[in-house]
Amino acid sequence: MSHRIRVAIAGYGNLGRGVESALAQNPDMQLVGVFSRRDPASVTLLDSSIPVYSMADIEQYQDEVDVMILCGGSRSDLPEQGPYLAKFFHTVDSFDTHAKVPEYYEALDQSARESGRVAMLSVGWDPGLFSLNRLFGEAILPEGETYTFWGKGLSQGHSDAVRRVAGVKSGVQYTLPSEEAIARVRSGERPELTTREKHKRECYIVLEEGADADTVRESIVTMPDYFADYDTTVHFIDADTFVKEHSSMPHGGFVIRSGNTGTDSIQTIEYSLALGSNPEFTASVLVAYARAVHRLAHLNDIGAKTVFDIAPGLLSPKSPAQLRKELL
Repeated sequence: MSHRIRVAIAGYGNLGRGVESALAQNPDMQLVGVFSRRDPASVTLLDSSIPVYSMADIEQYQDEVDVMILCGGSRSDLPEQGPYLAKFFHTVDSFDTHAKVPEYYEALDQSARESGRVAMLSVGWDPGLFSLNRLFGEAILPEGETYTFWGKGLSQGHSDAVRRVAGVKSGVQYTLPSEEAIARVRSGERPELTTREKHKRECYIVLEEGADADTVRESIVTMPDYFADYDTTVHFIDADTFVKEHSSMPHGGFVIRSGNTGTDSIQTIEYSLALGSNPEFTASVLVAYARAVHRLAHLNDIGAKTVFDIAPGLLSPKSPAQLRKELL
């Protein structure tokens, strides 16, 4: 491709920063600007030479951007920003509210078709790469069961919940897949697993001055919706240890399909991720799919897309001939 793919970022938090880093590792792409709802002067990028613009002015830049990567949240940002920005740009986002994917897809598809754009939703590792692996498993082993395990990973929602407990100065929560449950699935047993059997929860807490550890522990492990249904361990640590050991955002998990073929051979397919930084990895997936969106746009394709609609070769900067020679 003659010119570099011009990418812009809408929303600059942990994910937006991750996209900035990922673009720097892809020589066929360049970051041409960041759009923020904050005062642009208050937004500090990793590369200070990249301009920051006000989100309010975003419509004026449609001729300067090939693909817009949306880095807002799924709860309130993307349901509005997605269909709106698809009127002006080819877009990619990481919408991850599984239950609302069908209605979000419809809204995005209508907007993108009216404007002749490609709008890609739910890109990341789950939904995203894990979704693809669930599809492969089902399609290849129709007689079987699929299991998804998450972790070890820092859960942002659960960490927020522990920080709201009275007496907690700072805290994080990690989701851990049960080694025993994974071993049963890998063996081809196809167990029916309860919530408690699939995952454990582990909390690291710095107490407020004078707070009682037993009271705090009890408040956490009995919390409905978040911890009551799980085996939860609470560790109390000092502030220095917290900063040193619990500031990164690791995550990961497994998708395992266990099934039978032919005369009753047991077959399992497994895909796993171990991530040092959840937002940086998600950003890297978004950037690869932004390349695919740009290529689809060149073929005059339009409408909403998910990972199920994208041929893998479109993700790579390499030519089809190179891929056949090097990776097939």
